[in-house]
Amino acid sequence: MTNPLFDLRGKRALITGGTHGLGMAMACGLGAAGATLLINGHSSQEKLDQAVEYYRGKGFQAHGYLFDVTDEAAVEAAVIKMETEVGLIDILVNNAGIIKRIPLLEMKLEEWEQVIKTDLTGVFVMTRPVVRRMIANGGGKVINVCSMMSELGRNSVGAYAAAKGGLKMLTRNMATEWAKDNIQVNGIGPGYFATSQTEEIRVDGHPFNDFIVNRTPAGKWGDPDDLQGTIVFLSSKASDFIAGQIVYVDGGILATIGKPSNE
Repeated sequence: MTNPLFDLRGKRALITGGTHGLGMAMACGLGAAGATLLINGHSSQEKLDQAVEYYRGKGFQAHGYLFDVTDEAAVEAAVIKMETEVGLIDILVNNAGIIKRIPLLEMKLEEWEQVIKTDLTGVFVMTRPVVRRMIANGGGKVINVCSMMSELGRNSVGAYAAAKGGLKMLTRNMATEWAKDNIQVNGIGPGYFATSQTEEIRVDGHPFNDFIVNRTPAGKWGDPDDLQGTIVFLSSKASDFIAGQIVYVDGGILATIGKPSNE
């Protein structure tokens, strides 16, 4: 029997950037808990259609919507379309984002602005029309996908860290303004995960692989499915009195200063 605290049947969850990677893993967790999935993609209709078919193949109710989260008019139109076709959005997972690994002194202004616009301003643009409707409907859940770079710096990801640090504080301010409306806004901060993007460096002997394994108290990369429990928790009744928190799913990296390489 499903624990009613974590039961998402009858709920509709919009996951931006839900066509691949960690977004897809989190969407699967929500789908397994019973939520109807509204999947946003941006790069191509073909990729979006493939993702929707993947979800449906797993037995989930899924619908796809192609739009850019930084385009205010497109976002508003998409939200109206989702309401008309499926129903009001109960859960919003702001996952869409990009990263550009360029040292700050070499980064062009337009590159900086693209990262900030997608990873920070896009959340602002995407969330407001959804939350206006959540308020009218009596409540909802918003989960912003932050990062360990919301807390730490690292060479060559200055724009990304600035955006994700800003997203941490945007999450807290959203929670401050909307908690009275029964809307819980929280963040989830993934650590280093085994995805297709990290496959080439996740081999024994690769300097970055060895660094991550040694730096992580759990001694391994995360499995994308490790995010599912947290995303369901933050989307469910179980988190009804939690607001403005960032839950880091990182194998303990942020808990420690690390260890000497010879240990």
